[in-house]
Amino acid sequence: MKPSATRAGICLFSITFCAIALGDAWRSDPSVDAKVQALVDRMTIEQKLGQLTQQWGGLVQDVNPEARQRGQDELDALVREGKVGSYLGAHGAEYINRLQKIATEEFELGIPLMVGNDVIHGYRTIFPINLAQACSFDLEGIERAERVAATEARAAGTHWTFAPMVDIARDPRWGRVAEGAGEDPWLGARIAAARVRGFQGKNLSDPDAVVACAKHYVAYGAAEGGRDYNTVDISIPTLRNVYLPPFAAAVGAGVGTLMSAFNEINGVPATACPLTLKTVLRDEWAFEGFVVSDWGSIQEMVAHGYARDDADAARLAIQAGVDMDMSSFTYRTHLADAVKNGLVDESVIDRSVKRVLRMKYALGLFDNPFSDPDTEKSVTLCHEHRDAARALARQSIVLLKNDDKLLPLSSDVAAVAVIGPLAESKEDPLGTWATIGKADDVISVLDGVRERAGNSIKVLFAPGCDVRGDSTDGFAQAVQTAKQADVVVMVLGEDKEMSGEGHSRATLGLPGVQLDLLKKIHATGKPIVVVLMHGRPLAIPWTAENVPAVLAAWHLGVEMGHAVTDILFGDANPSGRLAMTFPRGVGQVPIYYAHKNTGRPPRQKERYTSKYIDMPWTPQFPFGYGLTYTQFKYDNLRLSSNTIGPAGLLKATADVSNTGDVAGVEVVQMYVRDLVASQTRPVKQLRGFKRVTIEPGKTVTVEFELFAKDLGFYNSDQKYIVEPGAFKLWIGPNAQEGLETDFSIVKNSAADTD
Repeated sequence: MKPSATRAGICLFSITFCAIALGDAWRSDPSVDAKVQALVDRMTIEQKLGQLTQQWGGLVQDVNPEARQRGQDELDALVREGKVGSYLGAHGAEYINRLQKIATEEFELGIPLMVGNDVIHGYRTIFPINLAQACSFDLEGIERAERVAATEARAAGTHWTFAPMVDIARDPRWGRVAEGAGEDPWLGARIAAARVRGFQGKNLSDPDAVVACAKHYVAYGAAEGGRDYNTVDISIPTLRNVYLPPFAAAVGAGVGTLMSAFNEINGVPATACPLTLKTVLRDEWAFEGFVVSDWGSIQEMVAHGYARDDADAARLAIQAGVDMDMSSFTYRTHLADAVKNGLVDESVIDRSVKRVLRMKYALGLFDNPFSDPDTEKSVTLCHEHRDAARALARQSIVLLKNDDKLLPLSSDVAAVAVIGPLAESKEDPLGTWATIGKADDVISVLDGVRERAGNSIKVLFAPGCDVRGDSTDGFAQAVQTAKQADVVVMVLGEDKEMSGEGHSRATLGLPGVQLDLLKKIHATGKPIVVVLMHGRPLAIPWTAENVPAVLAAWHLGVEMGHAVTDILFGDANPSGRLAMTFPRGVGQVPIYYAHKNTGRPPRQKERYTSKYIDMPWTPQFPFGYGLTYTQFKYDNLRLSSNTIGPAGLLKATADVSNTGDVAGVEVVQMYVRDLVASQTRPVKQLRGFKRVTIEPGKTVTVEFELFAKDLGFYNSDQKYIVEPGAFKLWIGPNAQEGLETDFSIVKNSAADTD
């Protein structure tokens, strides 16, 4: 054990409380506070609870006109009576303006509505799913995507997005891995901050800004069995070291709201957890925004067995620090009686109301709650936004395999067969949570190939089978189509409904008979490129072994066909890297690079070590992995010093050379390991990455800064400590490869460097 651990003065990652908080006008301000207090003083308890109630505000289109009008009349009445302060599910400037007019002119206090929506990976211009975006390792591109989303959403009357989802996820069975940044807290923290900056801009009152909501607070991604909404039972150090850092980064970047999670944490539902909602969020992080429950999560505490009934659940949630109730209406229904009976002090209600009203002032809603329908039309799905979506989609594609340089496709190719149940789909590229995305906006993979081929390449097509069905009736036609082509592009994977909320899978292979179809086409002897369209890492051992070229293309949004075609034909060089490990089989799950070692690390020829008898313990493709159309060589790893103090800074550099024939982007990654600590540490941890463009034959020196404070951890006493001792450092292309060296943290402060 290392002696005399040093308490760090900051949280886990240096990004956490950096001085970049943008769009934070919602923070306490004396002039705004005075207006808020004056308004609260005029409010009845029922009106206060109305401000803490979020109601579904969308109109169901598939009901008869009378029912639709009846529903609209009910919504209007709630606004008029001050029984709702926020809507979700309402879209479009004209419709929302109508609701705002009622709120500001017919409700006696004239308090505008705050409209929130699930703007998860684009508003109408749908970008790649979030996990795919994380594979770009392009923070600027991700921030740009959220700027586009915010611009379109705000123009359409939305002020608040229930994003970013910053849950760390290490079990690909969980459907919601599609919504996050993958398995790594270091990468996840930086992406969380980038998304917040993109959504919130420089000022929340700007016409292209929406307030962000970091979710799901917290540890939702650690659900047992990868089953959505399931129990989370983890140690406090794991909670603090793995699952909290992306939320801390979001708060450090100025996020205005957080959403409590569905799950329990060690026996306490996240929607009433004092450790996370009070101790961490308010006391340690000094968060001044407000917390909203997830859909019905307050009421669900009854099913958890934590609350006696809805009234008890409402009391527990408001006292724990959940300011707004999404959709269960427990606050509106029960908290007035709780105040009357002395179960909840009205000052607790007032505190939450003030947080909500401050946000409405920050958004500029009291000055102008309306949106311009003409602006909505001009910015929605404009060419500039589609171009941004195409660029990020290209960067999100990961080249997993490319034997004999099959890709990019040769100019000698005269005929291409596009085969697979997802090839012509316009719906599935949208992916999960494309709330108002439209299939008509999508360029399918088949569309993209045909457009790029023009008149010079013959494009043949056969679906072959359904995504999930067991019929093989289309196999014969697909085989005949393949035989007529020089190369086959097979588009296989998951439809959009196979990932996302409530869509966990017990298996991770290609669904239905798609693998059987692939084997039939493989038997023709034609060269095959598999384009995977998916929302999670898949287990594809046969494909990885037998198919010469494989692309992890994910659900890429409206520009999927163009982006995939750009890669297939070499108009762009792939640069994506995996943000989540690909297992060989579901039996390896959970599998992630930053695991702990055991007392018996796996050794292939030793029986009593930590491994499987029927499958390698290693992943199919590791975190950080991805190929390009060129090759890179790493040399000359060096450190500015072999020792640093607990407050020191180390600089690590390596030379990266492009030894191929074309320019390419290498995502250079730095990993570290704490070799001996007072608590066991992961075998590797990402602590830096850079996207570097290198011309053929050129060498670039890549430098990283490594702060000692970023090498600490939370111990069982919930203290953040940086311990002296020995470390390893790697710089390389992924979590399994790279140059390595050693350094130490020493107690001597003279070893600190500026």
